[in-house]
Amino acid sequence: MPAKAKVSRDMIEEAAFRLVRAEGHEALSARRLAARLNCSTQPLLYHFSGIEAIRRAAYERADAFHTAYITDVAGSDRDPMLEIGLRYVRFAAEEGPLFRFLFQSGQFAERSLEELIASPEAEPLRRAAAEATGLPEDEARSVFGVLFVCVHGWASLLANNAMRYDPAALEASLVALYEGMMEKYRGESHEDDE
Repeated sequence: MPAKAKVSRDMIEEAAFRLVRAEGHEALSARRLAARLNCSTQPLLYHFSGIEAIRRAAYERADAFHTAYITDVAGSDRDPMLEIGLRYVRFAAEEGPLFRFLFQSGQFAERSLEELIASPEAEPLRRAAAEATGLPEDEARSVFGVLFVCVHGWASLLANNAMRYDPAALEASLVALYEGMMEKYRGESHEDDE
């Protein structure tokens, strides 16, 4: 009789990520995960202290997946900030359960918008904002903050199935907002020069 295949920590993390991706974070339990891995709950508890530790590992994997998804702007002819915003919303439309896990499962409880924007996880986005706008870091961060609130609103509506995904309307809205923000900072820059 062949030995049973060992269940590794990485296998558990991947299975948890896939379970959340397919069924939502509410479906993540030791029993459901063990069934997916075709094992008992013992290997789960051998590698992790409990379901919350597995949930954190799945969250980190989902966060890395999300970051890679929205920052893969190579080859796009759009402004990188616009492309990231469009990809953020498209992610919510295509990956609703993951979006809800990342942004609507209480991970940011007790944090302000400024703390969220200043978080290490948002660093690639802040860097892209500074590069795309050519503005000083504090002004680029302000542009990013305003765009984030708008983009997140669209994404939340889509991830919760409250509206139909309309890429053209989304792009028009983001372009108008982005151009308005850039005009504001360009205007302030000219006033400082006088």
